[in-house]
Amino acid sequence: MRVNCVGAVVFDGDRMLLIRRGRPPGEGLWSLPGGRIEPGETDHQALARELLEETGLRVTVGGLAGEVERPGAPGVVYVIRDYLATPSGGTALTPGDDAADARWVPVADLGLLPLTDGLLDALREWGLIDGSRYATG
Repeated sequence: MRVNCVGAVVFDGDRMLLIRRGRPPGEGLWSLPGGRIEPGETDHQALARELLEETGLRVTVGGLAGEVERPGAPGVVYVIRDYLATPSGGTALTPGDDAADARWVPVADLGLLPLTDGLLDALREWGLIDGSRYATG
């Protein structure tokens, strides 16, 4: 079974918005905010809803950054379309829904956090970060 999901790549200068997942898959790991697309939602609607739920921020959704497939429970594949997004309002950054934490992380420090599998590689492949410029721990 394929499960359609969306994620947001949100920059603020040299910082990127990340959430620490509070539930499986990837519980405890840092990732892009996002989640499943509900029936009847477009990708952009789902992404705006997920960002508000997980971070308290409203965003303007831009173009597609890239797409990945990640394995889930046996027989499940998550198809994740990640979009660029820009903050456009909302409350102060506040984790909610299935996000245990949310923060702005300097791009140079991305490699210091326990990230979901393949996140750094995807961001580098899509040309969003320079792979030679982030720290590793």
